[in-house]
Amino acid sequence: QVQLVESGGGLVQPGDSLRLSCQASGATLTFYAIGWFRQAPGKEREGIACTSSSGGRTFYGDSVKGRFTISRDNGMNRVSLQMNNLTPEDTAVYYCAAEILGQECTDQPSSYDYWGQGTQVTVSS
Repeated sequence: QVQLVESGGGLVQPGDSLRLSCQASGATLTFYAIGWFRQAPGKEREGIACTSSSGGRTFYGDSVKGRFTISRDNGMNRVSLQMNNLTPEDTAVYYCAAEILGQECTDQPSSYDYWGQGTQVTVSS
């Protein structure tokens, strides 16, 4: 069973960048598709990026395409989300999630088996 811990959130100004990390333990992430999700107050959880277990497939939601980049570091057993040109609309709790043997890449929360506790990102001037 894999455990996931997100880090890297914080308070930034519009236009700034942040790099979130999803550190795994208990299992190697090469057997899992990893997704990044976010949830703002009063809104549904939104899938924003994912990478398949092989890393060969990625997905980005329209709201982050061109600004966010997901990447794997198999040696460190973690997945990162580089977020550039942040706007107040990016304010949310960000979660990473793992799907066992996820050869595809999906933005549907119900497809994922394990979740981290989340990290808060606040973009405000």
